[in-house]
Amino acid sequence: MRFLLCFSVAAVLTWAQKPIDWKAIEAETAEHFFAILKMDTTNLPGNETQVAEYLKKVLEKEGIEAKLLAKDPARANLVARIKGSGAKKPILIAGHTDVVGVQREKWKTDPFNPVRQDGYILARGASDDKHHVVAGLMIMLLLKRQNVALDRDVIFVAEAGEESFWEGGMRYLIAEHWPEIEAEYCLAEGGGGMLRNGEAIALTVAATEKTGRGVRLIARGTAGHGSVPRPDNAIGRLSKAVTRLVEWLPPMKMNDVTREYFEKIGKVSKPEDLERFNGLFDPAKRAEIEEYMRNKDLKHNSMLRTGISPTMLKAGFRQNVIPSEAEAYLDIRAVPGENIEEFYAMMRKVINDPNVEIVPASIGAVRGTPPPPSRLDTEMYQAIERGAKKAYGEKIVTVPTMLTGGTDMTPLRQKGVQSYGIGPLVAEKDMEDLNGIHGDNERILEAELYRFLRFQWEVVKDVAGKR
Repeated sequence: MRFLLCFSVAAVLTWAQKPIDWKAIEAETAEHFFAILKMDTTNLPGNETQVAEYLKKVLEKEGIEAKLLAKDPARANLVARIKGSGAKKPILIAGHTDVVGVQREKWKTDPFNPVRQDGYILARGASDDKHHVVAGLMIMLLLKRQNVALDRDVIFVAEAGEESFWEGGMRYLIAEHWPEIEAEYCLAEGGGGMLRNGEAIALTVAATEKTGRGVRLIARGTAGHGSVPRPDNAIGRLSKAVTRLVEWLPPMKMNDVTREYFEKIGKVSKPEDLERFNGLFDPAKRAEIEEYMRNKDLKHNSMLRTGISPTMLKAGFRQNVIPSEAEAYLDIRAVPGENIEEFYAMMRKVINDPNVEIVPASIGAVRGTPPPPSRLDTEMYQAIERGAKKAYGEKIVTVPTMLTGGTDMTPLRQKGVQSYGIGPLVAEKDMEDLNGIHGDNERILEAELYRFLRFQWEVVKDVAGKR
């Protein structure tokens, strides 16, 4: 009996340590990836349940606990779990199953019939965000197949409705099913990195993000006949107010994440960019560099300050009637730590017109207090740095960054979950349109999808594996 037991244990250990056939895993990844890319989960209406059911079937076939949790039966979230010893709190792997809409006439191919082309996979959702979904699925399968001993539970969430900040996605899971997803760390979307001439240069990790605040500007004047011009024309007042805000450069506000970003990104930048990034820390040069970025480096300008973008205008009902009111909608993206009431006060000073009112809009507003950035001294962030070197080579530089858009990591950070956005590397020539995310001909480098899987696998093993 003792002999049989020892033999059994040895056999299990041998099986657990067998090398992974990555070519076979890549083929399996592609099979699942193509399957979920073919499912039209355009938000709205979403119909994400079809993806959730597919994932559930694959997971349960391998003995992995999985369930569907839904506010709307047609828009289910999937939550799967592999249990560990419980010595440490779980980690969460998240991806969203919905996609933005398409203008089919502007696509070279059918957006919901994925094809391979010049090393890319083209389809809506290829880079936002079904690659995270399939990577999460494969990591769960590998953990199970490899019989990895875990110090923590590993939870996989395939979330519905992320593209519209719908209340039935991550916010629903947090509000109604928190014990199902509670974790110490989360790996989700938002990061990536750059390939230059095929070489991995930098890996960006989203450790914080701006939060959206919708604002209505309402300008008031006197109504009248269009044949009699008035100095208090509401449209004129609104135009002046919007112009003043567009021309205003709000104060620069760095945090720990953006400070380290500008310090590190210079190491893999052109000499002139390195000089510019270093100049941000020099009071004598800062104003000139800020003005340059405002006009010629829009991405980095947005990372430095709370931004204001007028997006909609509304005024009048007849061409010969002067309206008494005119309205503009402003998309405000606040940096972490921004006191929004103080920012509104600065806006009022810039507008300098008591007849223009600032009205916070409920649509697009962040719920509650924006969370601080995720820390850069955690076990997870250190594992990301180690995993990057294993997957991409020793020369790669890991750079924390702040997203100028929003993700559902914000409500997770509000719950205390240290959340990090990661993603596949992007060719330098594709950086401007980010592989067509939210645009036409969305795509992902197929080889980088598989490298991303191996990278995330290393990170999850590192953080969750028994020591």
